[in-house]
Amino acid sequence: LLGTQLCSPARTMEASRCPHQSNVTSYGATIVAIITLEAFAGIWINAFILCVLCIGWVKKKTLNSNEKILLFLSCSRISHLCFSWVNHFLSRMYPNYLYVHPTLKLFSSFATFFKYSSLWFSACLCVFYCIKIANFRNRFFICLKVKIDRMVPWLLLGSMLSALTIGIVIYDLAETAQRNNLTFTCLRNFWEEHTRMDNHFFSSLFFIGFGYAASFMAVLFSAVFLLFSLWRHKRTMQTNSTKDLSMEAHIKAIKSILSFLVMYTINFVCLILTIIYNIDNENTMTLLLSIYLCAFPGVHSLILIFSNPKLEKSLIKILSCIFSRGHLYFDPIH
Repeated sequence: LLGTQLCSPARTMEASRCPHQSNVTSYGATIVAIITLEAFAGIWINAFILCVLCIGWVKKKTLNSNEKILLFLSCSRISHLCFSWVNHFLSRMYPNYLYVHPTLKLFSSFATFFKYSSLWFSACLCVFYCIKIANFRNRFFICLKVKIDRMVPWLLLGSMLSALTIGIVIYDLAETAQRNNLTFTCLRNFWEEHTRMDNHFFSSLFFIGFGYAASFMAVLFSAVFLLFSLWRHKRTMQTNSTKDLSMEAHIKAIKSILSFLVMYTINFVCLILTIIYNIDNENTMTLLLSIYLCAFPGVHSLILIFSNPKLEKSLIKILSCIFSRGHLYFDPIH
């Protein structure tokens, strides 16, 4: 569940009889190939962010609040993509190595921890941008704007504790499933198997869905407040006949926030669908869910690079060096 599948002991016993058997279909191979490309691309993109931030940290001996959140976000997304790729590879190619008693519980809990860490760190980034950029005259909001830099470490700590709590819930859910000798193949499809699931499983799955919803609501409200502030400031500049670089920057920021909001909304819907649908079913829906959920960390991090002047400048510098060296290598004159 949430990055791996909680399967029945019957499947685990079946897997133990033939540990070296590979269960590969054309559908599974296609998913693994697509997920591999997306996962490794996302890992490299987030590794770039991590390297740039660490180099700047060594040079300046300090990190600002925005960079701290990006640092934690990139680390969590690299770990999440690694676990996601290993899960898809083993579950499709060598499920016998994954569906064993200790491995399943530990793998599912760690995968869930990094997945929720990524969600909550990205929510913290949206909240930080909203408080820093938005301009409201409310006393509480002004107080938050003054204290946001001191609040960032606590937000990061709270995000990690929330992700750890969900990871413990998943560990307990996997252990209970194996202890009760459940015979259905996967706990994700709880709408079909609800008659065989007790209150413990329903409450756990509800808690998991609530974690998804809470992080999404934080992103949603932050984006809406920030959009309202930028739109109101844009109207004020238009009323004053002010047409300068500030107006263009506001329009660009509004477009970026709208794109972020659309991406987060689709991601939230896909996360909820992974709880409702059985990922073992080989159909178009499950394929699209897997592809989008694995592509989201890399695509969103790439947009963050181009919205951050420091990261964008570093990326352009690296790409220009690569292309210039390639040109010299293939130029017959040289």
